[in-house]
Amino acid sequence: MNLAGEADGIVETTIPARLDRLPWSRFHTLVVVALGITWILDGLEVTLAGAVSGALKSSPALRLTDAQIGLAGSAYVAGAVLGALVFGRLADRLGRKRLFTVTLLVYLVATAATAFSDGFATFLLFRFFTGAGIGGEYAAINSAIQELIPARFRGRTDLIINGSFWIGAALGALGAVVLLRPGLLPEDWGWRVCFGLGSGLGLSILWLRRWIPESPRWLMTHGRLPEADAIVARIEQDAGQPVDPPGLPTLRLRTRTTDFGFVALARTLFDQYPKRAALVLVLMTSQAFFYNAIFFTYALVLGTWFGVAADRIGLYLLPFAAGNFLGPLLLGPAFDSWGRRPMIALTYTLSGLLLAITAWLFAQGWLSAVGQTVAWSVVFFFASAAASSAYLTAGESFPLEVRALAIALFYTLGTATGGIAGPWLFGVLIGTGERGSIAIGYAAAAVMMIGAGAAAWRWGLAAERRALEDLAKPLSC
Repeated sequence: MNLAGEADGIVETTIPARLDRLPWSRFHTLVVVALGITWILDGLEVTLAGAVSGALKSSPALRLTDAQIGLAGSAYVAGAVLGALVFGRLADRLGRKRLFTVTLLVYLVATAATAFSDGFATFLLFRFFTGAGIGGEYAAINSAIQELIPARFRGRTDLIINGSFWIGAALGALGAVVLLRPGLLPEDWGWRVCFGLGSGLGLSILWLRRWIPESPRWLMTHGRLPEADAIVARIEQDAGQPVDPPGLPTLRLRTRTTDFGFVALARTLFDQYPKRAALVLVLMTSQAFFYNAIFFTYALVLGTWFGVAADRIGLYLLPFAAGNFLGPLLLGPAFDSWGRRPMIALTYTLSGLLLAITAWLFAQGWLSAVGQTVAWSVVFFFASAAASSAYLTAGESFPLEVRALAIALFYTLGTATGGIAGPWLFGVLIGTGERGSIAIGYAAAAVMMIGAGAAAWRWGLAAERRALEDLAKPLSC
């Protein structure tokens, strides 16, 4: 037991150092699979909403307009914002593990209910609560992953897990292609079965999550050192490493059973780390507008200007999804080797420049459906790594006691600022039928990403291969 002075509330522990010195093991793979499913589910949901947009417009029960489809996308994002804030607060207060089941169940019930929508109002409501479940997962799980993965693997792991969104996107695309095929299912059933896919996938992961322990780092700041020590010992044994070897750096902190909240977070953001807070907000806002505005409406663009049939939309998403997943996968190691600051600046800036070029080509009418898809795939190869790095930066920049709440707050602010209005705005722009209107929207997203890249170069944090406690000293210290 690596405890000292516990009687007076002051303890010394090697738990952070023990977690960071571990090699990759079966336990870390389990963490990635069981917790990373969140992004697959989100990708599945967002893709289905776009891929079935044509079916939602022709559905006898719904008959949605372009603007209503955009509004439904905004409702999903709004739910994610609220869910992240509420469940992020609870994750810091009650622990990471308790929230895993709750947030997943909220998602499962809401996405299943979406399949039974009988009108625009119910469809909008269920999409809101589906987003709330996913948003809650983001806050609890991003913090847990960063606290459980060794420092030298943290960057690439976080990016790849966030990039797994696109595995879900590919699944959603394939599901839509099959289930929306004319004559396969009765009229108005295809889109309903598509939304039922999410519930089936989510149910399969409930059992797996029972094997993921509470974050030892969270436990140690809440006065539960023996429990944290036992969890780390099991992880060390699973990795074939000696339990609590001598000579590791120690962390000295004051244990407490009360939780930190919005007041502590406000002091942290405005007194201790104002530049970090500003940078994270810029990164979150720009990527939220960039992604949500374009991806929620990509099916409308393909259908309106390129005449792609509703049951063929999913096929065009597959190369798009591949580019998005390959970006974090191939670029992720450089975030740990070359460094966070140069890679974040590079990926944000390239994303903006490439989108600006794509906007001009689209406005000129020089792209076919295939050409548009290829252009998007190249743009989002870099944009996917950039967007994932925003969550990585939010988790690494602030103390452990308010980490989940900080992620939730910046996800909320960034998404509320850049993400909620984006799908609705682009839905309206598409409704005008003017290429120039959409090109202006793309150009605005490009400018935001380039600006975020400049901010990352100026204020970025060199977090590669460093312990979380070195980057932001725990409030309990």
